[in-house]
Amino acid sequence: MDNSVTKTGKTVEEATQAALEELGVSSDMADVEVISEGSDGFLGVGKKDAEVKVTVKEASSEESEDDDDTYYGDDENYEGDAVTEAEDAAVNFVAEVLSGIGIHGNLDSYREDDAIYISVTGSECGSVIGRHGETLDAISYMTNLIANKHSEERVHVHLDVGGYRKHRERIVINLADKAVSKCLRSGRDVVMEPMSPADRRIVHFHLADVQGITTHSEGVEPRRCVVVSLDNK
Repeated sequence: MDNSVTKTGKTVEEATQAALEELGVSSDMADVEVISEGSDGFLGVGKKDAEVKVTVKEASSEESEDDDDTYYGDDENYEGDAVTEAEDAAVNFVAEVLSGIGIHGNLDSYREDDAIYISVTGSECGSVIGRHGETLDAISYMTNLIANKHSEERVHVHLDVGGYRKHRERIVINLADKAVSKCLRSGRDVVMEPMSPADRRIVHFHLADVQGITTHSEGVEPRRCVVVSLDNK
């Protein structure tokens, strides 16, 4: 997975947000290098977009005092052990959160490349999801922080509760398809409803290969939304 991306936008903030969404991280988990702050030009002539390079921070880890003398054996096995430790830490954290709010659920997890998938099922999961998945997003963010503190390689934790993610993904994809149809029919930009960063990533990814269509995000959280436009390039 790429650890950095360069993006442009009308402002530094817009370009930075676009890069964070593509990388799938929050601002606290990345370093931002402003390549150009952009320019309004003169009477609109010579206007230039802002450009930034956003790089994911390396997960911090405590180094042993005798680091140079430590032998880990086969690199592949060592990486596997590191991911296993991250998975255990993530699962334990989610279990503690559930226990702390009095929720009894079943946890299942598995690894795939540099990703960890955790699924929570149970009859009392609604409060873990929250309105439009806001609580789930917050727990997912914290779980990713915990997991990456236990891994030298960056890992991404996908947390789903009661199948909410898959259900929400179907809804968001349907909304994206309708926005594309409306844009092509009217020839005008279509501003979608405000969405969470996770939902916006679904839209950007789903429409990335649609011919003649481009997407970008506008606005400020929590009212930030995706704009679907004709690609006139």
